Amino acid sequence: MKKMSLIFNVAVICLMVMSGAVLPEMAKGEQLRLQYSCSAQIYEAFENSRLDAFTKETGIQVDLFVASSASCVYRVMQDMTEVASTTRPIYNRHKDYGLVETPFCQDPLAVIVNKSLKIDQLTTEQLRQVFSGNVTNWKELGGPDLPVTLVIPGKDTGAYQNFSQLVMKHKDIQYDYITYTSTRVIDAIEALPAGAISFISRGAQITHPDIKILSIDGMKPGDKAYPYYQIFYLVTKGEPEGTTKLFVDFTKSEKGKSIIRNRGMLPIE
Repeated sequence: MKKMSLIFNVAVICLMVMSGAVLPEMAKGEQLRLQYSCSAQIYEAFENSRLDAFTKETGIQVDLFVASSASCVYRVMQDMTEVASTTRPIYNRHKDYGLVETPFCQDPLAVIVNKSLKIDQLTTEQLRQVFSGNVTNWKELGGPDLPVTLVIPGKDTGAYQNFSQLVMKHKDIQYDYITYTSTRVIDAIEALPAGAISFISRGAQITHPDIKILSIDGMKPGDKAYPYYQIFYLVTKGEPEGTTKLFVDFTKSEKGKSIIRNRGMLPIE
């Protein structure tokens, strides 16, 4: 009787082992996904390259959602995503809610025009006058006789908020066109008449040859003394762990940093 019981127990163990060889593999396969909400600026800047490299490195598939920085942070708060990227620091109320930010990239905020516009630089004061609506024709700034067309990203985007803070010092920004996502300003500058002007991440602009970046006060984005930089952050609820930690670690690895450098931006150590 004991012998039969022993045989039965061994058979059960074998079945459990066989099942265990399958079930953990299925569970593992299900876990190898990451829910990621990405700022439109960051996505345009380098995210395709980074996500491809991350998946090749780790085997983790990324379910991507692209939106404004504010929307991405909201999705983390509501447990709709595991990690978000943003071009703005989170507020204290977010930290009180348990959100954690990890800075990973410094990116110049570039002023952009169509490359056909015969003007290459502005002073900070001229830039403020343009976006305050006080300059309405480029000939007022020594350029061609063309009306100034102001294009701005949506007011809840990191690009708008950073430009408002860094350049305009929170003075009102005028506009002729406003886009839903920050990176749509690139499409607008390419499509609108030559007098259009906007602002966006330099990393987002770099793959668009019909777009020209203006120097500001004699400095170009990427110059050490260039005054207008955005910081990119990864945001998680609590300290990163599991697949989220792998994602953060990869972003700050040498491979992740090299992707950032290749797009003209500076990784944060």
